[in-house]
Amino acid sequence: MAAPVIELNNLKVQLGRREILLGISCRLGVSGSGKAIGLLGPNGAGKSTLIQTLLGFHQPLSGSARVLGFDCHRNMRAVRERIGYMPESDSFIANMTAVQFLRLMGELSGLPRETALEKAHEVLFHVGLGEARYRTLGTYSLGMKQMAKLAQAIVHGPELVILDEPTNGLDPAARQRMLKLVREMKEQHGMNVVLCSHLLRDVEEVCDEVVIMKNGLVVHHADLEAERRSNKRFVELEVTGDDRELDRVLHEAGADGVSEGGGRWRIVLPQDFELAALWKLLAAGGLHVRKLTHRRDTLEEIFLKAVGHIQHTPGEAAAAEGQEVGVHGGL
Repeated sequence: MAAPVIELNNLKVQLGRREILLGISCRLGVSGSGKAIGLLGPNGAGKSTLIQTLLGFHQPLSGSARVLGFDCHRNMRAVRERIGYMPESDSFIANMTAVQFLRLMGELSGLPRETALEKAHEVLFHVGLGEARYRTLGTYSLGMKQMAKLAQAIVHGPELVILDEPTNGLDPAARQRMLKLVREMKEQHGMNVVLCSHLLRDVEEVCDEVVIMKNGLVVHHADLEAERRSNKRFVELEVTGDDRELDRVLHEAGADGVSEGGGRWRIVLPQDFELAALWKLLAAGGLHVRKLTHRRDTLEEIFLKAVGHIQHTPGEAAAAEGQEVGVHGGL
């Protein structure tokens, strides 16, 4: 059986007198599968401490952290050979050219000198910096520096890449290129990715799993694909006409609805319910649609619930309202 990409077992980490990670246990990804894991949480949640622990910079107070089957503290060298890290802050030698810097980083990761140079050229072209590879890094724009940080993280062909805020400061076009590169890393090159970002849309676009942290604990861990499949679809509807029997008709069709008055409804749809069937039900009841909005709970709403900023996602609230109202009457 393949080892998980990351395995945390009651991991506790203390910095100074303060305990930052309070006993985290979870298994993330499957090594060799090319998965992307989103790491989310508000400021102070412990994300950076967790990343630094995975890189071997912090010794656990108790418990353990394993990456690709290797203990992050006891097998630090084996872990670092297999990890690429793109930090949030710039960590360049400003007067080195990009190709010199990447060759150095490749050598530090264990590549022979000539192989490191070859890979430096190859990766810089891959991220779109081929024409600027002989410029010094101090002359690079913010967007170019982000791409250079990504390049140094993958120059040695790691099995796991940790990306800390990779789209920070990027314009929309550069952001899309960065996310495209991340998708290629996992889909075409089989790399596993940990994406730490405050931009939930980035995580939603490229990640297969998500971990949400708060106050040193994991408060939500989910397979995003399964979450998308099970995530309730709901409709915000506004109609004109006699809608007094709509709740019964919806229930008979397998949906749940609650009237908010004035022809406004919130309806939770089952997974296999087609919107075309809803239009037919409304037409059969002589109702005219003024407004229909169809959506699912977003990752942002799931995140806000996990960190305690809201009690329910909109889909859960709609479902709860539908269950409270019950079913009456006839059409």
